[in-house]
Amino acid sequence: MGCGTGALTKTILSDAAPRSVLATDLADGFVAFSQAEIEDERVQFAVANAMELPCADASIDIVTSALVLNFVPDKQKALAEMRRVLRPDGFLAFYVWDYPSGGMGFIDAFWKAAAEVDASAAELDEAPRFPFCQQVGLAKMCDEAGVRDVKIEAIEVETEFPNFEALWHPFTLGVGPAPGYVKTLSADHQTELKAHLEAKLGADGAVSLPAKAWAVKGR
Repeated sequence: MGCGTGALTKTILSDAAPRSVLATDLADGFVAFSQAEIEDERVQFAVANAMELPCADASIDIVTSALVLNFVPDKQKALAEMRRVLRPDGFLAFYVWDYPSGGMGFIDAFWKAAAEVDASAAELDEAPRFPFCQQVGLAKMCDEAGVRDVKIEAIEVETEFPNFEALWHPFTLGVGPAPGYVKTLSADHQTELKAHLEAKLGADGAVSLPAKAWAVKGR
């Protein structure tokens, strides 16, 4: 659910032994990209809304989602869709960045720098927009959705970039909240923001920042 660039689909194919995989995303561009990247007869791709999955009732063994659920307008409806398509005792899993605690370090640094250059950017920061993306909030959300045997664990890693340019480049691509914001800026404003972020990170050589996500699984 929300296949994006296909990273999770590739992991499922390499680390598990699925008979079949249906990879869906609301963005047809992501679906086309993933389809071009993954040549495996077990995988089918479909453009689909997380709140209206293209699957029959009780037809799926496992539903999973990576770094997507917080962007779905109605998360309870998405979880209800997961339950609808799952077979009895089916398994669901998802993970989201721990936005309130900084989540993805380089995204957090970006929004802090953006707000210092443009006060209005603070309203777009994911941290205040997704307060439920922590253990207590996720447990409450799953309980309200009727998910049982819930287990929630933290995943913490370091995100490493060989230099500041490698960190900055994804922000120029226009996909996602932060890149979407950069796309709205004038060339001069983009240059100012880039320089301010680089100065804040002290980016001389490799850049390493922490990242933390919460992984949830249940039945």
